Amino acid sequence: MNFKSIATVVIASVLSAGIALFGYQKYFSSSQTVQVLEQTPIQFASYSSAGSLQPVDFRYAAAVSTPSVVHIKSIYKAEPMSSKGRNPFFDFFGDDAMKYFYGPNPYQNQPKVATGSGVIVSDEGYIVTNNHVVENANEIEVTLHNNKTYKAKLVGRDPDTDLAVLKIEGKKFPAMNFANSDSVMIGEWVMAVGNPFNLSSTVTAGIVSAKARNINILSGKNQGSNSAIESFIQTDAAVNPGNSGGALVNLEGNLIGINTAIASPTGSYAGYSFAVPANIVKKVVFDIEKYGATQRGFLGVQIRSTDDELAKKLGLNKPIGVYIEAVNEGSAGAEAGLKARDVITKIDGINVNSSPELQEQVAKFRPGDKLKVEYYRDGKLNEANVILKNKYNTTAVVDNSRDILGSLGIEVTELSTKEKAQLGLKSGIKVSNLKQGRIHDFTDIKKGFVITQIDDRPINSVNDFVNVLKNKSGKVLIEGVYPGRPESFLYAFRM
Repeated sequence: MNFKSIATVVIASVLSAGIALFGYQKYFSSSQTVQVLEQTPIQFASYSSAGSLQPVDFRYAAAVSTPSVVHIKSIYKAEPMSSKGRNPFFDFFGDDAMKYFYGPNPYQNQPKVATGSGVIVSDEGYIVTNNHVVENANEIEVTLHNNKTYKAKLVGRDPDTDLAVLKIEGKKFPAMNFANSDSVMIGEWVMAVGNPFNLSSTVTAGIVSAKARNINILSGKNQGSNSAIESFIQTDAAVNPGNSGGALVNLEGNLIGINTAIASPTGSYAGYSFAVPANIVKKVVFDIEKYGATQRGFLGVQIRSTDDELAKKLGLNKPIGVYIEAVNEGSAGAEAGLKARDVITKIDGINVNSSPELQEQVAKFRPGDKLKVEYYRDGKLNEANVILKNKYNTTAVVDNSRDILGSLGIEVTELSTKEKAQLGLKSGIKVSNLKQGRIHDFTDIKKGFVITQIDDRPINSVNDFVNVLKNKSGKVLIEGVYPGRPESFLYAFRM
């Protein structure tokens, strides 16, 4: 290449560079300057900035929470077997005598054992777990994180929330602190602590996937109970059989829920689990400790969630709140002025946009408590001060005995010595009245029936009746007679 050609290339290159530089400066002139603002990012309190990409650390939560989570063993006595195949000598001499000489009866069913988890919520040894973990158990053993084992007493239970309270003897147990479950946020990191498959002190992590979730597990289990409270915290932390009754905790290691159920086609973890919110747990535990029974306040209204179609009919801009279909006569809601077609939007300042959310908020209160209800009527926002009532439509504390008799729908009176002699009985109480309840709904017991035994235990007084049934769950067998009839009658139902 000669000098002239080289000069031509150089000049062309310089001109191209100059044109490009001129174009760049013209396009990005001062009127188009991009300025990066050095501004402190806004973030929620107690949360790390997502922009930092720091890994979530569960070590503190695990260290704080695991000592408070216990392993529960529920022991059930053996059910009697059919006489077919039994050794007749066991029947004649009795199991104890034959066992002494020949060992256990091979035809005798062995005791059954079920396991679960629980959470120590008091340094005096009160433990909360699921009702289904301990229901029908003849004996309950609790093993702590330090491997010490205790016999536990069932203090009380609440099938409507699937919670039960146990007590072990001792002091200075490592109790877990309650968090405010109303403050739990969707997307928040959480940790499940329990004993899945008998693997003690197992921790798994996930996020809160949803709140106020109703999965229709309790109302079906409790024979259609309309007072079941289902407003679960849904999470994707792995929960398996044995985790029931265990803790769902936040990153501070505080209790936000009691793990209760899983959504699974196999019975093992398949993506989602459900926990009873801590605010409900705390209230149920307190009630059972103090009163022996849950003190549940009722609005006395029949409700449904508001959908888009209903919102349009009511003249609302969007589906909000909970629609009142009917108001029970003489109820707390009726006395406060609530009416059918009202739409409740807040309970004591907390937004409610579904039936489970409303049930959860009301479940935190007791009969006699006053709360503020905000609602829409004919497009206008109103407020009502409601004094909650119990299931018997009063504001009184419900003791355990009345709660049992009321749920059964039965009134009983004690027999005099003379009446027992006339009937040829050593024990018994008489059914003096029947109304709506489990005995009325699920048995054919008639007024005048004399109850002599419940689950093979003699019944001599109303107190005997209450004490046998107060912490009973599952199958109940009532035996008795009708005056003037020679035969005995057996009736079975489920608590």
